[in-house]
Amino acid sequence: MAAEKPERLLVEEWRDILEVHARTTCELDRELHAFGLGASDFEVLDVLARGRDEDPGGAFRVQELASRIHLSQSALSRLIGRLEKDGLVARWMCSEDRRGVSVEITDAGRTRHAEVLPVQRAVLTRMLGERPKP
Repeated sequence: MAAEKPERLLVEEWRDILEVHARTTCELDRELHAFGLGASDFEVLDVLARGRDEDPGGAFRVQELASRIHLSQSALSRLIGRLEKDGLVARWMCSEDRRGVSVEITDAGRTRHAEVLPVQRAVLTRMLGERPKP
């Protein structure tokens, strides 16, 4: 139980998690760069391509995407703008709330996602597959 761990061990565990995350993200960025994507770009395409259980491949509001991608709304909006410029996503104002913006993956985005998915999964397997559990 975490409350029983000495503070030093908690800090070491936290730093181990950060190190694995940083190394994995850097490796993803290197591998995905050949496809014109970064790790965060791929995450957006992956979430949009998979959709929700009740609506596979459907549109997401930017606010909802931000909670799944773990980027600020402004950083995510800039990323979506780049993906939209590349024709990989489409975005529009929500009809039920003019302040909201919806985003959906395009056919070109689905094609790029399918092309890059095996590369992303291979990196995750290589970087995380053999990692001992704490």
